[in-house]
Amino acid sequence: MRPTSAWTTLVLFFVVQGTSRACTGKKLGSSTGRFANATLVRLSEFLSAGYKKGVRPVKDWRTSTLVAIDLMVYSILNVDEKNQVLTTYVWYRQSWTDEFLVWNPEDFDEVKQVSLPTANVWVPDILINEFVDVGKSPDIPYVYVTHDGLVRNYKPIQVVTACTLNIYNFPFDVQKCSLTFQSWLHTIDDINITLMRSPEELREDKSVFMNQGEWELLHILSNYKIFSVDNDDYYAEMKFHVVIRRRPLFYTVNLLLPSIFLMVMDIVGFYLPPDSGERVSFKITLLLGYSVFLIIVSDTLPATAIGTPLIGVYFVVCMALLVISLTETVLIVRLVHKQDLQPPVPHWLRYLILERAPALFCIHKKHRLCSRLSSQGSDMDDYKDNNYGAVQCPLHHTCEIGRQHEREATLLGRGLPPSRDPSPPVVSNILQEVTAIRNFLEKRDRGNEVAKEWLQVGYVLDVLLFRVYLVAVVAYSITLGTLWSVWQVA
Repeated sequence: MRPTSAWTTLVLFFVVQGTSRACTGKKLGSSTGRFANATLVRLSEFLSAGYKKGVRPVKDWRTSTLVAIDLMVYSILNVDEKNQVLTTYVWYRQSWTDEFLVWNPEDFDEVKQVSLPTANVWVPDILINEFVDVGKSPDIPYVYVTHDGLVRNYKPIQVVTACTLNIYNFPFDVQKCSLTFQSWLHTIDDINITLMRSPEELREDKSVFMNQGEWELLHILSNYKIFSVDNDDYYAEMKFHVVIRRRPLFYTVNLLLPSIFLMVMDIVGFYLPPDSGERVSFKITLLLGYSVFLIIVSDTLPATAIGTPLIGVYFVVCMALLVISLTETVLIVRLVHKQDLQPPVPHWLRYLILERAPALFCIHKKHRLCSRLSSQGSDMDDYKDNNYGAVQCPLHHTCEIGRQHEREATLLGRGLPPSRDPSPPVVSNILQEVTAIRNFLEKRDRGNEVAKEWLQVGYVLDVLLFRVYLVAVVAYSITLGTLWSVWQVA
């Protein structure tokens, strides 16, 4: 009996050892065939055995899952001012601890991390509140899992979000758009959110940004907040403020400089003589050219239903200044031409324009507008002097004729026949013609004096209105330039 018992004991010992090894092998992995020695396969089967991806991965349900997130802006794809939509391409990172995805690296050939399909693990339902459209984001089907249960989910996302865009400062505008990350369903007792990096590092990080487009990334601000919808359940959110600034060089060259050049040419046009027709035609040409310019740039300006950019107001004011300039030119030309039809200058207008205005505004009493008329006046003076000299002879003959009548009266008193002279009818006609010429010259001289006064009024008004127009243009330009400079530096 003893040999049989010893043999039985030995057999039982080997059976127990085999069972123990089988159990150990089952613990490490039950793969057979070509996957029998694949460590990653054994690890994947070990992690997936009994795993429930629909349940939040905590052993104690009172424990909140802390999700750390991070954001890096890669590119600004589009800024739609009309629809108030911002399209960006970002690198989004999030990580959390899964208490059910833990293993001992010594049991799996020192493997400390493994990639698993995203569809096989629990993923927090963190979304962006401002989403308005599904972007063309690449599908990243895997997540990284470390041996201590840390799950890292890194993926690029094309984000199409709603953003309140303020275009008043266009093209020197700075936009601030928000990307709010929060769990759509879970409260803060289930899922809490934190930053993966410090706010200072996040603010200044531009390492992956494509800095060659129209928009420049200034910084990214972060703000953590706990809010409640019904004062019962509280939610955690992390808001990223993406601050971008437009590069204005393109719009400065194609919008501002042409408008400035046209306004400078309008100012130069005041140096054309107002008594010539070239100034009116020149300003009409500028007005038509500016109208065509506004039609061309209308598609470049951003359009919204809630506001107009300041540059649009600038174009409208420039158009109004051109119209005012043309109106002033027409007024001056009206004063310069058709002097014969104008009444004398009123006393109050002569006092204000010809006496007070030149003294107040240091306007020299130049008669450059009256040069043509002055030359005509000198010719008329010579003509009058010559004709007045010629009148002396007929007047002398008038005296002689008077003496002749006295002699005839004396002869009739003595009974003698009077002498006959055929010249009196001719002399009478000459006297009438000379008198008419004298009256015409006097009337023309008075009209010439009135015309000179109106020309002087036109000259003073032209200089005065030009200075007012120049001050308005310069003040307007300095104001806008200061505002745009401040917006560009800020």
